[in-house]
Amino acid sequence: MDTGQLYQYSDQEIIEHLRQGGKERRRSEEQLFARYSYFIREGMTKHALSEDDSFSAYSDSVLSAIEKIANQSFEGRSSLKTYLFQIFHNKCVDFIRKKSTNKSSVYRTETMTTMLLYVSDSAKSVVQKLIDKTDWNLLREKLAELGENCRQLLSLWSESYSDKEIALAIGYKTADVVKTSRLRCLEKLRQLYRPT
Repeated sequence: MDTGQLYQYSDQEIIEHLRQGGKERRRSEEQLFARYSYFIREGMTKHALSEDDSFSAYSDSVLSAIEKIANQSFEGRSSLKTYLFQIFHNKCVDFIRKKSTNKSSVYRTETMTTMLLYVSDSAKSVVQKLIDKTDWNLLREKLAELGENCRQLLSLWSESYSDKEIALAIGYKTADVVKTSRLRCLEKLRQLYRPT
C-alpha cells in the first residue's frame, strides 16, 4: 500500500483515532489540521483578519475540536468540517471583539500629542496649557533635585547660550567642560524622570 503518499483518513477514522489515542492519533491531528487549513484564507477575506490572526484562530479551533472530539463532547450531529468551521467562525469573532473592545484600547499607548488630534480646537488650547503647566511644574521639581550647578547650566543652555558663553558666565575652564557637564546633568535629569 506504499504509494509514496500517506493514507488519508476519512472524517470518521480521524474521529475514532482521536478518541482512541495511540500512534494514529498524531497523524489524525495532522490530517485534520491540513485538511481544512484553507479556512485561514477565509478568515482573512470574510473576517478581515491578518494572516497571523487568522492562523491563530484556526490553530486554536483545531486544538479545541481535537479536545472536544477526544473527550466525547462532539456528538457527530454535523460533519467534522461544519463542526470545525463553527468553532473557527467563533474564534474569528472573538479576535474581532478583542480588538474592538475598550479592554484592548487600555493597552494601546498613544502620546498626548496624538490624543490632541481628537480634541476640538477650543478644547485643545486648554488641554495644551494644562499639559504645559504640568510639564513645567514637574521640570522645576526635577531641576531642584539636581542641585544649583546643573540647574544654572541647564537654564542658560535652554535659553540658547553657547557652551563658550556658559563657561564664561559660570566660571568653567572651557566650553568642552561645559558640554561634558551639561551631558551629565541631562543624564541625571533623565534618571529623575524614570518611574521608580
